[in-house]
Amino acid sequence: MTHKKQAACVPRRYPVGAEIIAGGVSFRVWAPSRKQVNVVLDADRHKLKAEAEGYFSTIVKTSAGARYSFQLDDDMKLYPDPASRYQPDGPHGSSQVVNPQAYSWRNSQWRGSSLKGQVVYEMHVGTFSEEGTWAGAAGKLPLLRDVGITLIEMMPVHDFPGRFGWGYDGTNFFAPCRLYGEPNDLRSFIDTAHGLDIGVILDVVYNHVGPDGNYLSRFSDHWFTDRYNNEWGDALNFDGAHAQGVRDFFIANAAYWIDEYHFDGLRFDATQSIHDSSSEHVIAAMTRAARNAAAGRQIVLFGENEPMDTGLTRAPEDGGAGIDAIWNDDFHHSAVVALTGRCEAYFEDHSGSPQEFISALKYGALYQGQFYAHQQKHRGRAGLDVEPASLVNFIENHDQVANSPLAQRLHQRTSPGRTRAITTLLILAPGTPMLFQGQEFGSTAPFDYFADHENELSERVQAGRREFLSQFPSARDEAAAQALRSPNDPRTFEDSRLDWSERERHQQTVALHRDLISLRRHDPVFSAQRCGGIDGAVIGPEAFVLGYMGRRGDDRLLVVNLGRDLTPRSLAEPLVAAPSAHTWIQIFSSEDPSYGGAGSTPFESVGGWRIPGHAAIALRAQPIITRA
Repeated sequence: MTHKKQAACVPRRYPVGAEIIAGGVSFRVWAPSRKQVNVVLDADRHKLKAEAEGYFSTIVKTSAGARYSFQLDDDMKLYPDPASRYQPDGPHGSSQVVNPQAYSWRNSQWRGSSLKGQVVYEMHVGTFSEEGTWAGAAGKLPLLRDVGITLIEMMPVHDFPGRFGWGYDGTNFFAPCRLYGEPNDLRSFIDTAHGLDIGVILDVVYNHVGPDGNYLSRFSDHWFTDRYNNEWGDALNFDGAHAQGVRDFFIANAAYWIDEYHFDGLRFDATQSIHDSSSEHVIAAMTRAARNAAAGRQIVLFGENEPMDTGLTRAPEDGGAGIDAIWNDDFHHSAVVALTGRCEAYFEDHSGSPQEFISALKYGALYQGQFYAHQQKHRGRAGLDVEPASLVNFIENHDQVANSPLAQRLHQRTSPGRTRAITTLLILAPGTPMLFQGQEFGSTAPFDYFADHENELSERVQAGRREFLSQFPSARDEAAAQALRSPNDPRTFEDSRLDWSERERHQQTVALHRDLISLRRHDPVFSAQRCGGIDGAVIGPEAFVLGYMGRRGDDRLLVVNLGRDLTPRSLAEPLVAAPSAHTWIQIFSSEDPSYGGAGSTPFESVGGWRIPGHAAIALRAQPIITRA
């Protein structure tokens, strides 16, 4: 193949990478530590012209599908493009030119996703379907629509080395992982989801770069900094000398996924490790770029933040980053302690008490600046006024399942009744509920930590995994240590794959989730997610009520009892009193036999109250009809 070099003065969509233009392909790379850069296609070398701020560019007459690499100065080794749009042979191979315009969108009128009303579903593409591909996952989307899922949160797909992995050690931030298919397979997955009224957001990792296949430092000495600590490796340089090239790269990346793949938003991983003292924090800059790239579509932006700093959801002018919501670890931690009784390691500051649930659902984060014993420091930031929808609640996610004994699902660690009750609370709570893949049908597949690395790196990863889990005293037990599976073992990965035949066998669990999501969506009070629209009271050692304030007496009451049966003759708590001229009628019970329960008796009677153990009951205020 012959490649001809053309003039380099043409507008580009993004500052770096290979972009198809009229008459060829524009190549541009940031390499301020180099004096000369060549792009190599087949055996042809083309010199890139040096530009300001360390950029190099040229135009070559070639087309989509062409393989290329970069040669840096006199180094005879060839390197993939840091902004490669596709790596057919993985992070160590050559890059491939991709034409984003070649895909014809079937649902181009999709208007995007907004925050309120969403039911989120976290998905790992490699284990979600039998095929482990985007095409295989697309075939399951009607089943998610059936149960009521409205927004998929896809775990990272930036290309990473090896045969399997979680995706958090990605090295090619613009390249969809070749393990799951080609770029247009990802576009087709998102297109199919939109046709089913399901949005898709992408989990992006902007706090570190994976250790294997990371060639960024070959291009510049300024990618990383030692001025900040980062538990996953070198911190990215967003605010030091020559940081603008790093900022431009990641800001462009945030826009790219929204623009070229039609994602409906992003979930920023471990934002506490994205360090930046600039006047505009890079997260705020990425948020702005992503919203601009949506070009009129609505998008939602989530953040994971270990201290649960709700300030991230505030506007930049108010000191925030302008994202929509953060993950609510506090709700999860309280749920795990309440359901399992275990409070080791990072669970030690949660008791699972009724008051914790009430506070978490009224105020979001439980720690809003007070001292946190586990870390021996203050945690969080004041945020009593944060909108309920801005807290993403969950009882399972990829990290938390993997950190449990034998990577078990939560329902395997507690009673069926408690599982149904906490599921009811999760879905009817005023926050934004999130399910982890398979949770909606009671999957028994573990979700373990898996990463396919070679030799010394594999041993280091396994040692790091053991060290992390050693914070759990029970994990130090010799038998427990022996049961810990190797992340590098293909069986660890394969065993984490969902068994979809379980969905047919666990129809009661599917029905529970389907009915709860339907109730949440169609009930005007449960769906309101109104700030200040809920109150709560403790009515037993493991029991509490949540009062949802409707309009003109159209209230709801959610009764949750994670302990034994309660049969008080009276309850000295005004929240359990129906509004004036109304009475309570039951509209949902987690103990309904259709969900595998033992049935429910009337909540209130002349003889007193009956609150079944391991159950949750939803009640609606109904006007009392008087007859003349």
